[in-house]
Amino acid sequence: MSTTTGSSWLGVGALLTAAGASVCCVLPVIVALAGVGSATFGAIFEPYRPYMIGATVLLLGFAFYRTYRPVTAECAPGEGCAVPENRSRQRRLLWIVALVALLLLTFPHYIGWIL
Repeated sequence: MSTTTGSSWLGVGALLTAAGASVCCVLPVIVALAGVGSATFGAIFEPYRPYMIGATVLLLGFAFYRTYRPVTAECAPGEGCAVPENRSRQRRLLWIVALVALLLLTFPHYIGWIL
């Protein structure tokens, strides 16, 4: 697996775990806004929230490590990880994923201000 592909999957994994960590709080709001009853369905996921937050932080940390480490011998010239444009695009996307993950993880803290 190339460095670019590996870091992309780490970002996707971090975003999914952040979404999973916030499902206990986001899901009841979405269900309530849709006009459907049983908004407490998201409470089932509440006990798993700390584990999902931990997984999100670990995956994002590892993705940042892989994205910002220096280009080494394992990245041969001509591969995607050796092209500066690819590396800068990958870094921008990682920061976007990190910001979305942060918004999802902090959702329970700011939803009170919105509603």
